Amino acid sequence: MTGTQPPIPLDEALDRLLRGIEPLASEHLDTEQAIGRYLGEDLVALRTQPATDLSAMDGYALHADDDRGPWQVVGESAAGHPFRGSFGRGEAIRISTGAHMPEGDMAVLLQENCTRTGEVIALNGEGEPTARHIRRAGYDFSKGQVLLPAGTRIDANQMALALGSGHARLCVHRLPSLAVIDSGDELAPSPEDCPAHRIPATNGAMLEALARAPAGRIERLGPVADTMEALLAALDNAGACDVIVTTGGASVGDHDLVRPALERWGARIDFWRVAMKPGKPLMVGRKGSQVILGLPGNPASAYVTAFLFLLPLLRKLAGCLRPGPQAISLPTALDLAPGHARREFLRATVAEGKVHPVLEQDSAGLLALATATALIDRPPNAPETKAGTYVPVYLLENGGIA
Repeated sequence: MTGTQPPIPLDEALDRLLRGIEPLASEHLDTEQAIGRYLGEDLVALRTQPATDLSAMDGYALHADDDRGPWQVVGESAAGHPFRGSFGRGEAIRISTGAHMPEGDMAVLLQENCTRTGEVIALNGEGEPTARHIRRAGYDFSKGQVLLPAGTRIDANQMALALGSGHARLCVHRLPSLAVIDSGDELAPSPEDCPAHRIPATNGAMLEALARAPAGRIERLGPVADTMEALLAALDNAGACDVIVTTGGASVGDHDLVRPALERWGARIDFWRVAMKPGKPLMVGRKGSQVILGLPGNPASAYVTAFLFLLPLLRKLAGCLRPGPQAISLPTALDLAPGHARREFLRATVAEGKVHPVLEQDSAGLLALATATALIDRPPNAPETKAGTYVPVYLLENGGIA
């Protein structure tokens, strides 16, 4: 592969990155320990919910065809303590929200729609008995029903569903391990000890934080000096990880050694340079089952390329059903100038239902990157776009996925 390779379109680059990537092996974990994992198989209900008819309100249960009253109260059904007896017309049982309904054709009279004198209740003119306040058996789900497809992420609400459907353990995919290597002689490891000719190292910590949700074990290596020996040593130390991501040194300058170091290390470079802004010098390589991503060194470029490439790669390895970020459509608050030959991602904020591009779009700008909550996706050679026009937007929260 030569350094004159023309940049390839972003969609082609992402397709080539993810093509052939299979989720990592699955394992069984206690359901409460599976947060953040992706299902390795469909979640199938082991029980019916609710298992029997329940009252949705506090009131009185009575026979549906016995709707005029008055009624004698002969017992009670409370949540977890069902009424075990029987009762006939002219009789009712006190019932609580979530309590089992007696068998048969029943109705519920809300407590606010009746008056009670001793053990006798009567209508007060505010409402009548109705079956609307009964939660029918199986209204939520039934035993044997597929509740969630394989590839669904387990968060708090999915965990509740799994427990409620009878699962004490879940089959989930292993999370990928990641090595993060930031390189450059200009990087100072400590922000408190940074002379004027250097800058604090930020990309390694930023990428580790960004990847924390879809990755399992993360190893930070660096900052690494701009020497072949140092880079090869870092790659050797990262050799057991599923994914290696480098930042810096991926361009074509005299001190940009990541690509030759990877080739000497034994990696095969799949492609290098993507037609996007920021982030053109993006590199993808492989060594055996390992995937290597070489990201640019400027912070905004590193963040945008990690958002669009690293996160989908990690999520696919983790078994995610839809690993790529999902765009939404929002009106732009400002006019957008004509775009460039490359597909462009403008850092932006979202307020009052509109997307506002930040004024500083330089790829080295940390303040603008920290301000941004979204990316505006502009096609190559985009025409001038007037304020109020709807544009595709990626929200940065949660890595751009719901």
